[in-house]
Amino acid sequence: MDRLKPAELVDMGICPTCYDREHGHSLYGDPAERMLYENEKFECMLIGNPRAPGHTIISTKEHYKDMMELPDALCKEIYSFARRTMQAIKEVYGAESVYLCTMCDGPMNHFHVQMIPRYAYERRGSRNFVKERIDYVVDRAKLLRLRQLLNEEI
Repeated sequence: MDRLKPAELVDMGICPTCYDREHGHSLYGDPAERMLYENEKFECMLIGNPRAPGHTIISTKEHYKDMMELPDALCKEIYSFARRTMQAIKEVYGAESVYLCTMCDGPMNHFHVQMIPRYAYERRGSRNFVKERIDYVVDRAKLLRLRQLLNEEI
């Protein structure tokens, strides 16, 4: 099964996110350098092929197809953390706004929440959800500041 693409796994009835975790991050690459926060229930990281600088994802560790499958307590925890993450992205990246979305609508989804920054020079609106993807560029200072903000005790 090595070198399979996510779409091929979906066609086989296999969740690509779970497969990636179980097979040493063979699909999406090792997220360790982009990881912002992690606990036993979910992880939060900068995306490796973002739609904008600061594009971030929160993904559950256990497989849930979508928000409707999440236990209530976990749903509350993730969305509360997402709000905190959006505030941190605005502060660290200088985004004018941060869009929150989840698009779990295929046959083998893994629940995740995406936070996509919108900057003052960009047009407002839903087109920001489908902006062209760009290469991830490491900005160590911003990465460290996000980690600091997200790992602080509230």
